[in-house]
Amino acid sequence: MSDDQIDLYIKQGIYGTFETKPEERNVYLGTLRERIYVALTIGQVRQNKIYSEVLASLETRKNQTLFLNGTIDYGALSKYIKAANKEKIPFTIVSDQNDTKIGLIVASDHAIDHKDIYVRDKIFEQTFK
Repeated sequence: MSDDQIDLYIKQGIYGTFETKPEERNVYLGTLRERIYVALTIGQVRQNKIYSEVLASLETRKNQTLFLNGTIDYGALSKYIKAANKEKIPFTIVSDQNDTKIGLIVASDHAIDHKDIYVRDKIFEQTFK
């Protein structure tokens, strides 16, 4: 092993593996903006209705994952978990993202660069005013 490889090995042992764009991953529940099809705010996820944009994404696309904010009560998340299970889409409840306004993300396993990932309604506007 070269000295550079040894240094890298020691740093990863001390600090953990390196992560690309950690600030972006903190906002988007552990994933990157470039992979997102649809994103909802915490307030939108707490609504009684299921957003049709999320259902359409889950029904029509494969190789994706549903990310859910773990600070939201399970009752509000369960309708989206059921929809993901119905379409055999894996989901992850992310519980270490405390300072984000994002409540749900449907993301690909690779970069797709959708222009507008947010469902813009009154609740979204109130969240990001």
